[in-house]
Amino acid sequence: MPRGAVAKDVAGPAVLLSFGVAAVASLLAALCYAEFGARVPRTGSAYLFTYVSMGELWAFLIGWNVLLEYIIGGAAVARAWSGYLDSMFSHSVRNFTETHVGSWQVPLLGHYPDFLAAGIILLASAFVSCGARVSSWLNHTFSAISLLVILFIVILGFILAQPHNWSAEEGGFAPFGFSGVMAGTASCFYAFVGFDVIAASSEEAQNPRQSVPLAIAISLAIAAGAYILVSTVLTLMVPWHSLDPDSALADAFYRRGYRWAGFIVAAGSICAMNTVLLSLLFSLPRIVYAMAADGLFFQVFARVHPRTQVPVAGTLAFGLLTAFLALLLDLESLVQFLSLGTLLAYTFVATSIIVLRFQKSSPPSSPGPASPGPLTKQHSSFSDHLQLVGTTHTSLPEPGELQPALRPYLGFLDGYSPGAVVTWALGVMLASAITIGCVLVFGNSTLHLPHWGYILLLLLTSVVFLLSLLVLGAHQQQYREDLFQIPMVPLIPALSILLNICLMLKLSYLTWVRFSIWLLMGLAVYFGYGIRHSKENQRELPGPNSTHYVVFPRGSLEETVQAVQPPSQAPAQDPGHME
Repeated sequence: MPRGAVAKDVAGPAVLLSFGVAAVASLLAALCYAEFGARVPRTGSAYLFTYVSMGELWAFLIGWNVLLEYIIGGAAVARAWSGYLDSMFSHSVRNFTETHVGSWQVPLLGHYPDFLAAGIILLASAFVSCGARVSSWLNHTFSAISLLVILFIVILGFILAQPHNWSAEEGGFAPFGFSGVMAGTASCFYAFVGFDVIAASSEEAQNPRQSVPLAIAISLAIAAGAYILVSTVLTLMVPWHSLDPDSALADAFYRRGYRWAGFIVAAGSICAMNTVLLSLLFSLPRIVYAMAADGLFFQVFARVHPRTQVPVAGTLAFGLLTAFLALLLDLESLVQFLSLGTLLAYTFVATSIIVLRFQKSSPPSSPGPASPGPLTKQHSSFSDHLQLVGTTHTSLPEPGELQPALRPYLGFLDGYSPGAVVTWALGVMLASAITIGCVLVFGNSTLHLPHWGYILLLLLTSVVFLLSLLVLGAHQQQYREDLFQIPMVPLIPALSILLNICLMLKLSYLTWVRFSIWLLMGLAVYFGYGIRHSKENQRELPGPNSTHYVVFPRGSLEETVQAVQPPSQAPAQDPGHME
């Protein structure tokens, strides 16, 4: 979807490098999602993960941010879908709308109201509201067609490739330089947003501990290979500066005289965007459901249809909102807005991985003195599954404590309470990552630093960043052999955080302004409604010895989490999971 616009206006043929860097950043984030999806297989994705590790307020803000991500993503995909379908008919839909309805030149808004994009969102919302089986069958069908068309594009594209289009006469391979590659990466990052949908629906997987990490890895690898190959053939077929930003692939085949191939590509692109649209509209009401079930959002969205087991109110309400945005907003502005929300969610998930690794693990759930009998309380939300984590009586150091082998050398860190040094080191790491990002992005332009000052500040902040990682690595972590866990923690999550911050800083300031307005709206909802209706605030306070909170589904964090049912939907039969 963003390929044509990024190649023409931001990165040139180096857009394939932008996709490569975005794939690396997505891989780092995907590893974090894979571990969380395997450990906590429950609806909620980044919202749930942040709730587990960082608390209710941060979880609400991330959930609010993920809502924006899915709403804007659905609108952006629908606008691109409309553009491709319109290109198949020589832009007759656009011409008809501009003639009989009108057009405008307003920043952020599209040039004309896109009724076709709004209509496809409403139709997709209707299919999603029919249940997971219907939307899953449609997704499988569209995905199979999409993969065949991608193979067709790559094979025919390399046959029609002209290396001259990368020559200096056409502007070269990277006409906008390294800055253009990184700016293109920030926009192309949206292209890999799908793997968090897998984590968001992990509760509905049969064996999430194995299937979630495997599904995320396979989907990311296929997507990265497809984007890089298709971007390569696209910029080799026609000069990058003459690409049509709305329907680049189909237009490239039209201009090379293969109009029949252009129709195939446009049809395949529409099928591919249908899968993305269905996935986004499938996950959107489930994030709303998770927040509403915890009392942080309006309770009407916590109701599940008794037959289809779908949160119909959330599906239809947010489907209408997404359709309204697709009707009016511009595609390029939507993509930039979406990338910011995605990057911020990935940053919080990576931070949550570090936090959880240094928290105490939950004890076994067998009855005993500390567990006199089975739980009798009916759980209806995520916050109802929060339980006190006791301490295990073992000679091994607890997570968050200094490793015994390093105590002779780092004894000055051993005098603090478990987790205190980790908290400070994590804060320093985040601050230094933000500083490094600001120096790299703004050091030579906005800040106008002299060369020696730029190098010195970059070295100092990098040393602080590495020292904070060394301090974190010196402390004991949780290790489980029966679950997927990210290797090299805290290094991989820290690199994900640093790369995400750099990409966020490459986005335009208007994107940050719009996002800040959305964030303020979220804070108003939380303090005006969520904090008063929160299940966490309303339930009985835990005992005086409470220290850490994790999901406590049936005895421990690592067990499969029981499906959530809102109070008004108490099933009359054996509880099942939400489709």
